[in-house]
Amino acid sequence: MKNIDIRIKKIERLVTPQSLIEKYPVSDELSNFLFGYRKQVNDIIQGRDSRKLAIVGPCSIHNEEQAIDYAQKLAVLSEKVKDTMLVVMRTYFEKPRTVLGWKGLIMDPNLDGTCDIELGLNKARKLLIEIVKLGIGVGCEVLDPIIPQYIDDVICWSSIGARTSQSQVHRSLASGLSTAVGFKNGTDGDLKVAINSIKASSFPASFIGIDRQGNDCVFRTIGNDCGHLILRGGNNAPNYYEDDIQIARRMMVKSGLNPSIIIDCSHGNSRKVAERQKRVLRSVMDQIVWSDDDCIKGFMLESFLKTGSQKLTKDLNKLEYGVSVTDECLGWKETEEALLFCDGELRKKRG
Repeated sequence: MKNIDIRIKKIERLVTPQSLIEKYPVSDELSNFLFGYRKQVNDIIQGRDSRKLAIVGPCSIHNEEQAIDYAQKLAVLSEKVKDTMLVVMRTYFEKPRTVLGWKGLIMDPNLDGTCDIELGLNKARKLLIEIVKLGIGVGCEVLDPIIPQYIDDVICWSSIGARTSQSQVHRSLASGLSTAVGFKNGTDGDLKVAINSIKASSFPASFIGIDRQGNDCVFRTIGNDCGHLILRGGNNAPNYYEDDIQIARRMMVKSGLNPSIIIDCSHGNSRKVAERQKRVLRSVMDQIVWSDDDCIKGFMLESFLKTGSQKLTKDLNKLEYGVSVTDECLGWKETEEALLFCDGELRKKRG
């Protein structure tokens, strides 16, 4: 019989989710912590908790040691602002690409195009557990629909990116995730795509996936009642101003949705210039403090140990410690100042 898979060079068997979970288990104590953290996120999204979500961290994680260094600092800071904000560390392991580029720690953990995915899954799960043990919840972008089976029991918040918000696969997947899920507006700034996805994912769905033993299965969901909109700006204009947020709010209400909105201070809203994130954040805080409308549930900041970004090189020893290898990030000092500023403003609002 002739081989009909003419474009498949090789098929490799992958470790099952259950095997990886057994290798890096979550203790009962940690499981209770994660359950409680998820509930806090859900309560903020649904308006039962008046605090704000602060989703803060690197554009992408490329080095475990540096990620732990950052997480240790963020865990200390999160304790200082816990009365006004719930901090979730941005732990993004998958990077969608318009054409080509590094696809993240899970897909290419060696940063060299070898794509040792099993090693990447091991690194990601181990790292997430180490971060959560520091006392801070983590959030990931969901890109590949199989990967959540390996790590979703450790995640407290999830997002669907601008390039996949319209995907039927991701809508169905989001309807079954145990975390709150934020849908980003499209790269062109279109809100309707994300709003339709939030509504679609709130209903029961059925989709094909693998279980933790690696078996092909049909998953039947009950729907996700903690979907929310992430305004990340578009190719032509930002969308964090008051008029933009009110337009988004009205569209969500018209669609029968709870108007829960998170502002991404990076991407199209800052034109991917790290320093501009502070300008966006100031505007967001002004709107939160001076408005009686509580539709803004939080914000996202791209932040790492040092300001800026750097390009990947073949010689990884030449990479500067604590600098993003994807989008520009705020440095730690600026991040700390930004969150303490937000804490002060939110305390003023409380009186």
